[in-house]
Amino acid sequence: MKKILITGGAGNVGGALAKKLVENKENFVVIVDNLITGSTQKLPSESQQNWKFIKADANEYQEIMAIMLAYQFDYVFHYAALVGVQRTLNNPVKVLQDIEGIKNVLNLAKNTGVKRVFYSSSSEVYGEPVEFPQNEHTTPLNSRLPYAIVKNVGEAFFKSYQKEFGLDFTIFRFFNTYGTHQSADFVMAKFIQNALKNENITIYGDGSQTRTFCYIDDNIETTLKILNENLLINEVINIGNDDEISVLELAKKIIQLTKSSSKIIHLPPLPEGDMTRRKPDITQMRNVIKKELISTEEGILKMIDFLK
Repeated sequence: MKKILITGGAGNVGGALAKKLVENKENFVVIVDNLITGSTQKLPSESQQNWKFIKADANEYQEIMAIMLAYQFDYVFHYAALVGVQRTLNNPVKVLQDIEGIKNVLNLAKNTGVKRVFYSSSSEVYGEPVEFPQNEHTTPLNSRLPYAIVKNVGEAFFKSYQKEFGLDFTIFRFFNTYGTHQSADFVMAKFIQNALKNENITIYGDGSQTRTFCYIDDNIETTLKILNENLLINEVINIGNDDEISVLELAKKIIQLTKSSSKIIHLPPLPEGDMTRRKPDITQMRNVIKKELISTEEGILKMIDFLK
């Protein structure tokens, strides 16, 4: 039986990963989350016996040490992090504390026989793009925001522990992953929920900033293939969609698909952190998943059906 740890496992992506992993009875999954932004509603069904939830903080060494020593995991997914643009801007010191969690997980993993650690990095490591689409081998390091800095530092830790201690890793650079259990303070879920209630949809600035949106199923399928087929060991991979859309276009599309009477309200631009463009090079991801990705419109319709 594979013993797998997911930190941040009560979040949007971590929770979805846990649900898929426990479908395989050969896996035993321990989910750790401090529930600051996670929710127990995102955990697997209680009818399944091959998982356990432990409320704990990966940034606290004593807490995560007790768990990792007790279970001797084969694989670790380190997804715990403070997330959300506004939340990370408002809590920069708390963001920097996530470096402690990275160090804790890596130090314990190298000493307890973990075969591979998986790290949830972010598109934020690219800062303002210097080339398009954004390729895994070009990381300009031009973002000064604490969240982006922590993700960059985290990647350096994982690579350094492999060089010095032989601890294998895979780094996932996530680009705006959304799904039916996403918190309502993220753009896709927020826009759809507002539209369904015919409430105003607010946009920072003129809405010309572009993003790409990856439906959760594509994220999880890619991740599981990398785990189960031993792919991309000691590599970095963008996980996202390359269907680029402006935030304003996204709002209009959601209003159209929900047949909403919502109005679009423009707020002053964010003082920092709202990058002008995002579009990943997903050549590696396509080679892994080997199927067409869920389009932005198809994903929105899935969200609408669920929320209705």
